[in-house]
Amino acid sequence: MKTYNLNRPDLANDDDDPDGFRTAYQKIGPLIGASQLGATIYEMPPGQALCPYHYEYPEEEWVLVLEGTATLRHPGGEDPLEPGDVVCFPPGPDGAHQLKNTGSEGNVRVMMFSTHADPNVAVYPDSDKVGVNTGNPDDKFRFRREEGQRDYWDREV
Repeated sequence: MKTYNLNRPDLANDDDDPDGFRTAYQKIGPLIGASQLGATIYEMPPGQALCPYHYEYPEEEWVLVLEGTATLRHPGGEDPLEPGDVVCFPPGPDGAHQLKNTGSEGNVRVMMFSTHADPNVAVYPDSDKVGVNTGNPDDKFRFRREEGQRDYWDREV
C-alpha cells in the first residue's frame, strides 16, 4: 500500500500558466496507485485562481480547504471557504465553480477530488469554450460554441 502525506507536498508550477492562474500543484492519485478517483493539492498565491470558471460532464468534483481562505465562485455568486470546508460540484451547470485567492497576503491550499471518466467534457461559460478529453492526447479538443455544430454527415463519403 502506498502512502502520501498531505503536509509535505512536492508542489510544481506549469511555466505556461498566465498571470491570474499561476497555481502550484501535485497530483496525488498516481502516487498512491489510484485509478478511479483523482486528488490534487493546489497552492494559490494572492491574486491567483485555480482554473477558469467551468463545469464538467460526467465528473463530480469536491474541494477541501486545507489552509487560508479561498473564494468560491459558483452559479449563485461567491462565498468564502475556510480550512475544513468541503464542497461538492456535481456534473453540469449547477456544479460550475472557480476557486481563487482574493486575499492580499498568504497562500491558499486546497485539495480537489474528482471521479475519473474518459471521455469527459468541460464547459467554460465565461469564454464560451468546450473542452473534450478522451484520455488519448491525439483526441483532445477545445473549441468555441460559436464555431457551430457540424451535420452528422459532414465530410462523410
